[in-house]
Amino acid sequence: MVALILGILFIAFTVFSVLPSMPLNWGPFVVDFLKGCLPVFSAFIGLIAILIGFADIKDKSEAKKEEQEAQRQG
Repeated sequence: MVALILGILFIAFTVFSVLPSMPLNWGPFVVDFLKGCLPVFSAFIGLIAILIGFADIKDKSEAKKEEQEAQRQG
């Protein structure tokens, strides 16, 4: 219940701080931050995708080796 209330409060503060008609008017700063962090974020996601791809290839090769070993024994 506390997490739900805090979540609602944080979302309300975010909307309050980003809207141009409110006193804080942080909207342009938020857009600048998103523009700046988007390339870094996309590079991070790409790196994670490459690591997952390598792990998948490794798992498939290990499964193939285990299958061949099982066929030899059985």
